[in-house]
Amino acid sequence: MKIARIRTHIARLPADEPLADGAGTPGATRDFVVLKITTQDDIEGIGATSFGGPVTNAVKAACDDLGALLIGEDATRVERIADKLRTAAGNAGPGGIFTLVLSAIDMALWDIRGKSLGLPLARLLGGMRDVVPAYASGALMRGQTLDDTIRAGRLLVERGWTAMKTQLALPGDTTPAKEVERIKLLREAIGPDVRLMCDINQRWRVDEAVSIGRRIEPYNLHWLEDVTAADDYAGIAHIRHKITTPIAGGEYVYGLTPFRHMLEACALDFVMIDMFRAGGITQWMKIAGMAEAFNLPVVSHLIPEVHVHLIAAIPNGHIVEYMPWTARLFEDPPMPERGLMKVPRAPGLGLTFSVQIERALNAS
Repeated sequence: MKIARIRTHIARLPADEPLADGAGTPGATRDFVVLKITTQDDIEGIGATSFGGPVTNAVKAACDDLGALLIGEDATRVERIADKLRTAAGNAGPGGIFTLVLSAIDMALWDIRGKSLGLPLARLLGGMRDVVPAYASGALMRGQTLDDTIRAGRLLVERGWTAMKTQLALPGDTTPAKEVERIKLLREAIGPDVRLMCDINQRWRVDEAVSIGRRIEPYNLHWLEDVTAADDYAGIAHIRHKITTPIAGGEYVYGLTPFRHMLEACALDFVMIDMFRAGGITQWMKIAGMAEAFNLPVVSHLIPEVHVHLIAAIPNGHIVEYMPWTARLFEDPPMPERGLMKVPRAPGLGLTFSVQIERALNAS
């Protein structure tokens, strides 16, 4: 299956918040670079990547330049292609734009492989289960007022969510007492049985994480996420050993090696893998296998439409983060129902781009 063509496009989606009818950010967009790889026998694979921000145009340009090197390659030889791209990119890796581009290409190649074999990606990668739990993410943000957060939490429960994530490290004139009070009131609003996660987004110092982490232990968080700088493996491990709440992390690091450092440091209870930053599905599965060797569960970060396959494929897949930022990229994407997601049954990713994106790609 020789690669014949690659097309790319920048998709700018509205920055809305549909899970709990949040206000979103009027006029703002979330930008993704999408691509389609076509083989000589007309099998098409789709991919996407993000985190470009102001450099989204540079990410697209890198997709175009590296994608041109794929022409004539066998689409099933994902490791050979990755090696070729790494060599061509020289010193541009292992993180940053190169890895984001590799992720989109790798995603599309696995889509092609699944379609050529007539198998869904989850079945191709292991097929552990057909349904996986999911949690609501993005509806309980630190920039909201406390009242809005409580309203959103209650609404998520009414809509059938059994797990959800909020944030601490509040903006403005915050104090440890305000941080603790926010978790206390949110827990009271959603009840004791809902799994509640909390993301810090690297905003606490190690001593803050220990101090506040101890004070919120009575509110039974499922995990605290990215409690301090993502590459401070010793600091994260210190926090983990000082508090009883489990620690999740990994979304901010690029590629395989940082996960080895975190695991060897005994820094994590939940290994969170972001497919875009990992380097695609191939690297994601390697990291998941390493986590399994340390007897640790794996959780996903963003793009749930693809991560539902990955969490379902592996024995240590724990839960999918359902943040609906990428839903509008696709026609009829898989959606959670009462906190569960079914794995698509169609071959490959089981996804097609939206009509608007298809038109843009075909015009490119």
